Amino acid sequence: MGLGEHDEVTAAAIARLAGVSRAAVANWRKRYPEFPKPVGGSGHSPTFSLAEVEEWLKATGKGDQLATAGQTETGTQRVDNPDQFPSDLPYAWERCSLDRLQEPERGVADLTSGELLARVMASLLPHSTASAGPSSGWEADVPVVLDPACSEATLLLAVADRFGTEVRLAGQEIQLTATETAVQRLSENPLGTLYEIHTGDSLLENQFSGYLGAVAAVVCEPPFDQPQWPSAELATDPRWDFGTPAPRDGELAWVQHCYAHLRPRGVAVVAVTPRTCLQPSGQQIRAALVRSGVLRDVIALPKGMGSAPDTDVYLWVLQRPYGPPDHREVRMVDLSRLGDAADVPYEFAAWERLFGEADPTVSRAVPRLELLDGETNLLPSRYVTPWAEASTDDFAHVTDRLHTLYLQAVQGLPRFAAPTAPTHHSHVTLGELERAGVLTVRARDDTPRAGDVLLRTLGRPPIVATGTAADDTGIAQIVEIDPARLDAYFLASFLRADAGALPAANTLGALNRDDLRRCRVPRLPLAEQQRYGYAFRHLQELQEVLAALERVSTHVIEQTVYGLIAGVLAPEYTLMKNTDDTPAADEEKRKL
Repeated sequence: MGLGEHDEVTAAAIARLAGVSRAAVANWRKRYPEFPKPVGGSGHSPTFSLAEVEEWLKATGKGDQLATAGQTETGTQRVDNPDQFPSDLPYAWERCSLDRLQEPERGVADLTSGELLARVMASLLPHSTASAGPSSGWEADVPVVLDPACSEATLLLAVADRFGTEVRLAGQEIQLTATETAVQRLSENPLGTLYEIHTGDSLLENQFSGYLGAVAAVVCEPPFDQPQWPSAELATDPRWDFGTPAPRDGELAWVQHCYAHLRPRGVAVVAVTPRTCLQPSGQQIRAALVRSGVLRDVIALPKGMGSAPDTDVYLWVLQRPYGPPDHREVRMVDLSRLGDAADVPYEFAAWERLFGEADPTVSRAVPRLELLDGETNLLPSRYVTPWAEASTDDFAHVTDRLHTLYLQAVQGLPRFAAPTAPTHHSHVTLGELERAGVLTVRARDDTPRAGDVLLRTLGRPPIVATGTAADDTGIAQIVEIDPARLDAYFLASFLRADAGALPAANTLGALNRDDLRRCRVPRLPLAEQQRYGYAFRHLQELQEVLAALERVSTHVIEQTVYGLIAGVLAPEYTLMKNTDDTPAADEEKRKL
């Protein structure tokens, strides 16, 4: 059934109708007083008259922002009125929309791993990447920054955040859906940076061949999930300045593709996997990159920092020489053992400080002849002094401290008494509680608030919202409760069994609203609910502490193994004695 003139739509539906993000709709409501007022729904999820929304979109031209989107003859995605641009432009550059409100700046801790990687890569570009001043028109000499595997433009947005209108952005992506998302995100960026996005295979159908040897910088996280690249079709391509990569060395093809577009003194920052740093089949190409003076830095990042989960990422920084090759040392930087990815430098000045300090446990300038000796292994851990240069006493102190923490965690394990009488609860469904006004099942698109109970996807247990960014992961349903009549932790905990027993009707493993309303919880007074809720909350916090201890323990064991390998520790060891003098421990000793 289609939408009629009297139908009501949510903000999310308006976003889909106009082809923009929900944040853009929220900005319209704040920025334009004439935006249609809600006609129904709730304060958390208002609804609007479809007819009024369509009339407003037509009157303001907002509905045309993506209506004209399509492929130009060059493959460029158009998002604005083509008539407003000069007809003599060699390429269809678009300007990021300036009529959108800028969202509050997000802290490093709020970024996803892909966003943090993008910020780090953009921060490695030198100041010379940008022009001397902002671009106010369509000057041909505005420097171009290219991402030939731009996906949804995460890297290009990071470059825009750093350089604003002092650069122009160029991107190509093989997936049309990702290209459309990239166009939308760039059009919503408030900085006004010019951009051009193409769809197609960058290696086989390079839409930026006219920029070979001409761009100021390249940033690229190649697709790591492709086992082979089209080596047969491109065997004689002139882009392979340093040798034709083997069929399974696709990342080396991407590295050379990025380098081929650089102008003299241009810089490329390319993400690669550890395999590319040491695979025997790529040894000759790595050696050529080192020998020519093109490879400037190799940076090992903390695990899981790439867009692909559980992928170790290394950054290669390349620079096209101007004149004779520059044979200065290659900086090897090992940040792989950082405990928090947010500690990686994400500002150019921070990188300069790190390089200037030359801490031997983090960074070392390696002579090129040393790199060329053998298989041209480009793993920084091969050349940087390991962090395991700690003393035996340091290891002993860490082990003692970990032992104490485990004892404290064990002492936190609660002992529950048996009920004084058989427990026979009567139950009530969530649907009945909703009709009584005790709770409200809200739309998953709403923003959760602290104290809401969140049902989640992929079979994850329900949780109580904290009001932080951590709440936004995998929300299936949001349950708002009346805290004067229902305890949130009581509800979340008892829903574990009932919600988990129902079969999910979709691929996300999430309950729909009807199934959720059929779930039951015991009918108990609020004080009794709070007793259960407190016990459940204690167990949840203890589980989080033990999970953190597991991560720390794994790190300590890895460092201890490294200490044995590095010769800091001897292979003789003793087992630690139990120093727990608690009554429970004494009772266990008496039983023995």
